[in-house]
Amino acid sequence: PAKYFDTKTTEPISFFLSSLEELLAWQPNRNDEFNVSAVPLAKRQPPLHSRRPRTLVCHDMRGGYLEDRFIQGSATRNPYVFYHWRYIDIFVYFTHHTVTIPPVVWTNAAHRNGVPVLGTFITEWTDGEKLCEAFLAGGEEAYGAVAEQLARIAQHYRFDGWLVNIENTLSAAAAGNLPLFLQDLTAQVHSAVPGGLVIWYDSVTKDGVLKWQNELNDENRVFFDACDGLFTNYNWKEKQLEHTQRLAGPRQNDVYVGIDVFARGDVIGGGFDTGKSLRLIRQYGFSAAIFAPGWVYEHLGKENFLQNENRFWGLLAEYLPTHSICTLPLTTSFSLGMGTSTFLDGKDEESGPWYDLSAQDIQPLYPELQGRLSTSCCLQDAWCGGSSLQLQGTIPPGEERVAVRLFSLQMPAPPKLFLTLLYKLEGPQPDDFTVALEVTTWDSGTCLEGNPTSLPEPNGRHYPRFLPAPPPGLAKLLAACHHGAHGWTSRCYELELQDCSLRDLSVIVSRQQPSLEETSFTCLLGEVRLLNTASLAASPPQVHSVMASQLWWQ
Repeated sequence: PAKYFDTKTTEPISFFLSSLEELLAWQPNRNDEFNVSAVPLAKRQPPLHSRRPRTLVCHDMRGGYLEDRFIQGSATRNPYVFYHWRYIDIFVYFTHHTVTIPPVVWTNAAHRNGVPVLGTFITEWTDGEKLCEAFLAGGEEAYGAVAEQLARIAQHYRFDGWLVNIENTLSAAAAGNLPLFLQDLTAQVHSAVPGGLVIWYDSVTKDGVLKWQNELNDENRVFFDACDGLFTNYNWKEKQLEHTQRLAGPRQNDVYVGIDVFARGDVIGGGFDTGKSLRLIRQYGFSAAIFAPGWVYEHLGKENFLQNENRFWGLLAEYLPTHSICTLPLTTSFSLGMGTSTFLDGKDEESGPWYDLSAQDIQPLYPELQGRLSTSCCLQDAWCGGSSLQLQGTIPPGEERVAVRLFSLQMPAPPKLFLTLLYKLEGPQPDDFTVALEVTTWDSGTCLEGNPTSLPEPNGRHYPRFLPAPPPGLAKLLAACHHGAHGWTSRCYELELQDCSLRDLSVIVSRQQPSLEETSFTCLLGEVRLLNTASLAASPPQVHSVMASQLWWQ
């Protein structure tokens, strides 16, 4: 069927629902199994419901379901990707179709990085009025059926909930039932989807009038009380933030103040000035909803997209609380889920563009220090996948090294860790530098490295012991310890810790010789792994009764 398979290529595609009839008739079926997310939502710290302001990204691009609809990827040149997952809390896939089911490639990429994904339920214009009249004015049975179907869809495709956007006027009967519908939907989503969320977009008022409030007030508070959060419209000023703050009380973090990156209407800042709006939102302790950050791609063009994207998020970084990884193993080749070639073990196996967000790896922090360090994606060379992580910076006169924080961590350290690193130094004198990994732990009187007689390191810095060869029994898994290839250097390390809690994983670039000159370096990271030795020794579970279906040979 054309809904599930592309008519030109026969490949499976993601889809939406266009009407109330289609929503109510929806049942899981064998043709849509490709659309079920295969990646569970990774745990991260702090969790979503902790007491700090959050960041929601609402992705809206040219009607949606573009090349991202191809579940098994496509040969797209210069596609749009998002990879600053460490800086955000929630990802919404937005379109103007009645029921937007997020393309599964987005759910997979977001989940791998610990970010929940919401679809969109929207009604608008005259058709929206009729649709709302049909299910809201009809009473509990009618709106209950819609709530149940939306919860079932999120549960079946394994995404995490809904943004609800009613952008049309409502009859008195429909307006009266809307908060009850929202309450019912929220309860159903919470019970069907662990950690599920329902967020209300600031559109109609409690009386059914379509009038954006740009704040939380008595006109829309009834909707805020019925669900997990309010996403405000974009044309607010500081006085509206003050008003909202008084009304939100302890639920300040559940107010997501909207920022339109395209800066349409009377707004404080968008584009590269988005930080002006964000700074004000954070001053009042609110969460933020960044709408259409694809502006970078749509407005500035595809050619320098990765450079512009790093600039855009780099300007906002001070207002975006980051997230820590809290489970092992941690392993990444930094692939963005796109490339101009496909690399394997450092070799360019296949030239030609590709795009598949399901193949995106766990993404690091992207630290920037003005003039001293920049972190970016390199598509020209990689160890595995489509890209590597490029570190460019300078070591100041008189200093020996520079530390680049890749991941913040928050978990108890296992007694023994294995670490592997693949890197490539570029530039005129690569032999002038050494590259190594550093692990830091949270300060505590009890944390010791190695055997019980050793003293704790100052500031909890640990330099794992270099292993010339992998330990017996792990040689196959850690084959990378022996050999780099195609100019890549491979390193294997071990670290023993007692009663410690992991804090950061960084890469250290050091000079070989002290110098009073400033020295520039360029280093590509191809792969980093942080592994718990104990779980490596255990043999992996056996897989039984594999079934293959939906085969199409070409």
